[in-house]
Amino acid sequence: MSDMRESGLGSWRSAGDRPTLLLLAAILGLLGASTTCALFQRVRFEEPRIRLEALEVTGLDLSGVSLILWLDVFNPNDFDLRTSSVEAELELEGTPFGGASLEEAAVLGAGSHTRMPLPARFSWEGLGAGARALLERGLVRYELDTRLRVETSLGGKSLRFRSRGEVPVTTSTP
Repeated sequence: MSDMRESGLGSWRSAGDRPTLLLLAAILGLLGASTTCALFQRVRFEEPRIRLEALEVTGLDLSGVSLILWLDVFNPNDFDLRTSSVEAELELEGTPFGGASLEEAAVLGAGSHTRMPLPARFSWEGLGAGARALLERGLVRYELDTRLRVETSLGGKSLRFRSRGEVPVTTSTP
């Protein structure tokens, strides 16, 4: 009969040992559950923050202007994020300027800022005050509607950001 009391966990000599074993299993289960909860709390996703850092004029011609929208993207998470696409709609001085997109992957380092270039080409047609401010002043008022697709070990997320402020205009054209 004592041979039947053997199991993969060891053996026990009396039925009184069973409650001890059950209590030990319950304690281990609770410890495992609380460790898992703590782990998931640490892996909790926080949205990155995006701001337009600068506008760089890279080309001017009769049909329009080429720009690089320099984005500062801060990843507040304890893990890296990978972007798969960035899209933005830009307004300057209250005038819709147009859109820009980038379909290249970039890594946003954990707890750090990443400077991302977003190239764009805009035609002069209908740009008015925004184009004039772009050419005449060092700072322009902007509104930027940005959509960012990020990939994490927890899956992909599409995020939308709206920002406004003033941004410096630089030029890299000769």
